[in-house]
Amino acid sequence: MAGLVASVALLTALLVAGASAAVAAAPDSLGTVVELETPLTGTPPLQGYLRRPEGVGPSPAVVLLHSCNGNWRRLDERWGKRIAPWGYVTLSVDSFGPRGLRKTCDSDGPQEMSLDAYRALAYLVKQPFVDPARVAALGFSQGGLLALSSVERGVIERTSPNKFRAAIAFYPPCRAFKDAMTVPTLILVGELDDWTPAQECRNLADGRDDYGISRQKGEGIPVKLIVYPGAYHAFDAPGLKTPRKFLGHHLEYNQSAADQSAAAMREFLQATIGGKEQEK
Repeated sequence: MAGLVASVALLTALLVAGASAAVAAAPDSLGTVVELETPLTGTPPLQGYLRRPEGVGPSPAVVLLHSCNGNWRRLDERWGKRIAPWGYVTLSVDSFGPRGLRKTCDSDGPQEMSLDAYRALAYLVKQPFVDPARVAALGFSQGGLLALSSVERGVIERTSPNKFRAAIAFYPPCRAFKDAMTVPTLILVGELDDWTPAQECRNLADGRDDYGISRQKGEGIPVKLIVYPGAYHAFDAPGLKTPRKFLGHHLEYNQSAADQSAAAMREFLQATIGGKEQEK
């Protein structure tokens, strides 16, 4: 409980600092590295890679949260660069660099990482080119955990003066969640995923856990789940065209699942926070 209280206090301080420190980055077709807040005692300021769509804002926005391998710039190249032309401001958050981390795949990340999505949100809502009422969280694996945590009913979500309007999680550890989501949520996972199993995400979407029912039917906003047959963990990462084992888990790119997930994500974002209409 003490840790939770500390997290809430930290969140409040970070949001206030972010509000005063937010400075709009200059438009750049290649994107811009931005600092999300001024340094705070004992808390390194976050940085991120910001992209802006063409046209006049304010635009909807998407916060991207990387996996336990980090590689926030690679995440921007893979998804931020792809999403921005759909009509979204994108901000790919670096949760590791400012903390001196490289990976957290075989251990839990620092507790304060649970606040990173909201720190990014606090930055975005102060930018004149962002519509503060239309921001979604998008995460991958561990980042998917952070995205879902940001919209799960609880103290952190209630404490923030700003709210996400939607969340998308690629192959998140669904077993970690026992409560209701507060906004429309999309989960995308491979049927053959042996790291974050699809069945656990089915349980989450159905309101079940390993011990029975985790919440009453109809409570919270329904979770939309898409399971891709034949797909493993990290199915959207082109660098895994040659399958590999990592910490005993199978990782493999799947072109079909990657393409379908991109289409599903664009449709979901359009339905929840708007964006550029697809050309017919």
